[in-house]
Amino acid sequence: GDPLSYDKAFYFGEQDYYVPQNADGSWRRSTNFVDQMGPMLQTMRGLTPTHIAFDGKYGALTADIRLEAEVGETVLMLHSQANNPSFPHLIGGHGDWVYPYGKFGNQPDAGLESWDVVAGGTAAAL
Repeated sequence: GDPLSYDKAFYFGEQDYYVPQNADGSWRRSTNFVDQMGPMLQTMRGLTPTHIAFDGKYGALTADIRLEAEVGETVLMLHSQANNPSFPHLIGGHGDWVYPYGKFGNQPDAGLESWDVVAGGTAAAL
């Protein structure tokens, strides 16, 4: 019944990248989109990503731009995953209300430190 409130919202986006490599292991560079399509599709057909990143690049959620909350603050965490299952685990906190499929109309799980984000899905937690 009652609306939930939060002090901050954090978004976590996990993406897979399939970047073609040259025979010597260096990353292939293309001069145009048409030139890269064949090697890109061949790499994707291997079903093994060359890179898996949070929020678009390595280190995006650390150092000077790390996500921080004060003790007592309520944070809404939104987490999406492009192709693989993911299993967030909070250190020093818990999700009072966890919506594993990202649908606020569904009944939430309560009091979790870990939950799953299904492949290609989203999750939300407060």
